[in-house]
Amino acid sequence: MNMPAFPHAQRGITLFVGLILMVLITLMVITAFTLSTANLRSVGNMQSRDEAIAAANNAIEQVLDSPFTDAPQAEQLDIDINHDGTVDYEVSIATPVCISAALDATATSSSVTLGTAMSTVNNWNTAWDIVATVNDAKTGAKAVVNIGVRVLLNQTQKDAVCP
Repeated sequence: MNMPAFPHAQRGITLFVGLILMVLITLMVITAFTLSTANLRSVGNMQSRDEAIAAANNAIEQVLDSPFTDAPQAEQLDIDINHDGTVDYEVSIATPVCISAALDATATSSSVTLGTAMSTVNNWNTAWDIVATVNDAKTGAKAVVNIGVRVLLNQTQKDAVCP
């Protein structure tokens, strides 16, 4: 029969250890919740940014499908990224800029390659810079997509839009 000399002195330590363990468990739960919330926000931000980039690429494709070299101008395009009938993103396309032009001796308007000396039409390989900017007010997502494209122009078209 080993009984402690002072049994009443042992009663408070159990309560104290229990409170410390409860505080530690509570801190672990709060930390786990905070980390999971931060991860969820991070994934949501990445998804919004990726959608904004997709919207910018979609707008650039629309510009490239149009005769943008005829009269280059800035545009504002509404993009429905999920095809639900509502505008999801507004994309600003800066005025496409012709950054260089080089005479193309191999390209002609006919099926026979005559070369520049014998051809009546000079064709030019022109390089264009197109910049699309997306600012989404709902999610705060921002994206800028810059693309370069080569367009074959004849002498008259080149003289009208390229330096």
